[in-house]
Amino acid sequence: MLGSTHGTFTTGLRARVDACGESPRTTVHGVTAAPGDQDVSGRPLHAAVPDLDRFFRPESVAVVGASDTEGRPNTGITRQLLAWAERVGARLVPVHPTRTSVFGIDCVPSVGALSEPVDLAVLLVADPLPVIEELAETKVKFAVAFASGFAETGEAGAAAQERLATAVRRSGLRLLGPNTNLNAFERFREDLEGPAVALITQSGHQGRPVFTLQELGVRLSHWAPTGNEADLETADFISYFAGRPEVGAIACYVEGLKDGRSFLLAADRAARHGVPVVAVKVGRTETGARTAASHTGKLTGADQVVDAAMRQFGVIRVDGLDQLQDTATLLARARRPQADGVVVYSISGGTGAHFADLATEAGLRLPTLPQAKQDELHTWIPEYLSVANPVDNGGHPVGDWRGRKIIDAILADPSVGVLICPITGPFPPMSDKLAQDLVDAAEATDKLVCVVWGSPVGTEDAYRTTLLGSSRVATFRTFANCIGAVKAYLDHHRFTTGYRSPFDEAPRTPSPSFRKAQALMRPGRRLSEHAAKQLLRAYGIRVPREQLVTSAAAAVRAAGLVGYPVVMKASGAQLAHKTELGLVKVGLTSASQVRDAYRELTDIARFESIDLDGVLVCQMVGRGVEMVVGVTRDDLFGPTVTVGLGGVLVEVLGDTAVRVPPFGEREARSMLAELRGRALLDGVRGAPPADVDALVEVVLRVQRMALELDGDLAELDINPLMVLPRGQGAVALDALAVCR
Repeated sequence: MLGSTHGTFTTGLRARVDACGESPRTTVHGVTAAPGDQDVSGRPLHAAVPDLDRFFRPESVAVVGASDTEGRPNTGITRQLLAWAERVGARLVPVHPTRTSVFGIDCVPSVGALSEPVDLAVLLVADPLPVIEELAETKVKFAVAFASGFAETGEAGAAAQERLATAVRRSGLRLLGPNTNLNAFERFREDLEGPAVALITQSGHQGRPVFTLQELGVRLSHWAPTGNEADLETADFISYFAGRPEVGAIACYVEGLKDGRSFLLAADRAARHGVPVVAVKVGRTETGARTAASHTGKLTGADQVVDAAMRQFGVIRVDGLDQLQDTATLLARARRPQADGVVVYSISGGTGAHFADLATEAGLRLPTLPQAKQDELHTWIPEYLSVANPVDNGGHPVGDWRGRKIIDAILADPSVGVLICPITGPFPPMSDKLAQDLVDAAEATDKLVCVVWGSPVGTEDAYRTTLLGSSRVATFRTFANCIGAVKAYLDHHRFTTGYRSPFDEAPRTPSPSFRKAQALMRPGRRLSEHAAKQLLRAYGIRVPREQLVTSAAAAVRAAGLVGYPVVMKASGAQLAHKTELGLVKVGLTSASQVRDAYRELTDIARFESIDLDGVLVCQMVGRGVEMVVGVTRDDLFGPTVTVGLGGVLVEVLGDTAVRVPPFGEREARSMLAELRGRALLDGVRGAPPADVDALVEVVLRVQRMALELDGDLAELDINPLMVLPRGQGAVALDALAVCR
């Protein structure tokens, strides 16, 4: 686990951008946006940032249903709220219809009887709906509803939650919950300094491991338990925390998202500010998704899309709560890296080799130290030991003055940004001296120093006092957590350096292509291949020369115009898979073959009762790499763009990458880099390199189509897209489109 934050540590603090202004705003997909801040489909381009200052630091708090009768649940909650209100300097007003006082504080009978404005109302009632309607008249800013029995219980509960959400929207207040808990009102340690971790969870219990980091000296600033998110959601708190000067990282436990777009806007805001967001997102499996839905009633989303969207906007996804703790803490506190080189330093060659294998496999760069640096290290380390990286000191040098010299020499190398020292077990007094040298060296450098303390005991003084007492050494208990956190640290700073928001480049107005394409759409219907290709052509995507014909004679004439050899295909809105039905004929080289093919295609269609709009006579396109590019709609994120190996390989291998528009060329190329079959585009077994630039251009045109036709296009499938040799372009040989 990472060490404490004793001592002021201001390097990681960042300047923050103020919250949005007060210009007129509209709401799209649950996110508020000012006119002119919307993309071509009317969706917001900037995160709505609620002013939550009065939620976390209210001046006055009304507790509706307050109690001081021992043994009642509301009594314990009221007592905790009293202690919290005292800590934050708020005045607490109990509200109860039959009591005159609670814990010696005068009661008011109802929220309507409140004599002065209240910042926060805490609702200890089974049905918060009537109280929300009363609060609408009192101008209360925030409310918290603990009650359960809403969307997490099924359809009836979801309907009740929608009624509650509607009442909240009418009231003008902001609601946390329902089905939330008291985590926002915990006691936070105020004696810890430096950048803090802000915590957001949909399950209070799952946030406990992060919250208890305070006992190891890690500062926490806030805890937002969002529950069912009838109003305030994870995205709201990410947007707010990203602008807080004390927040160095945001840690999230997410079961489901209320709205994918608002989440990405919030992640984008955090990236603009350079604030890392680390998240556990459950629902990777069907069982996990089902369980999460029963807990908070949230959409978990298709996991491949969720995973891709998070990476696309810089959210660091981890699997375990231990990883959430370690990664968020490191990212909150570590200074910006000066280099991306990692050196592994150990007292054992076996330990160093083991750690180096794991680190390299995870994608960390372990540079070979220059010969001059190796010669310098051999001043203190025996010549027979390897110091190229990993650095093996053999053990004895750490016990005397040489230990600190070695560490300082490694850190002085300009290629080194991170020093990691795995200590697999305590061996005092040498391990005590090594730990102290690492702490002292870390205090004297801006570079990251990490220690893996592998002892299963964890009570050793070198660990509990020396390492955890340091504000500069990042201390872990496992190799995997250390490697994952360091990779996330380097990736985050690489991502945010020169970060340019994709939302800044999103189209605001429709293109001429949109107007052409919209005329081709048929609401609620699938387009024929011919119509789908016209749609592609409207967006400048190349298709083969082809003609749609309705007679054998016309087919022969078309073949002469297109040029032999030709391909002939049946074309109709019902046809999704033509090859399986024998409705594709390839390599036709004569008029007689064309006439025979026309008759055969139409006979099959009649036999299968398939309505055709005609037969396509198409140009034969040269060999290349078959790819697939498509658009589908995700329940959370709306239109998504997929690229992968095409033809039958898309079904056999499923080798695809997905992104959420808008995105630019860099993101399109990163999609290709993710494919396991990426090498096919570079040319294998004597094949020429494919025209990757043309493929990227198609992906970008398809994502523009996905944005502009969001309200009209349900699905698009270009398969195969034949990517020809470099410089020759890419051609959509077949296409399927389904209108909304």
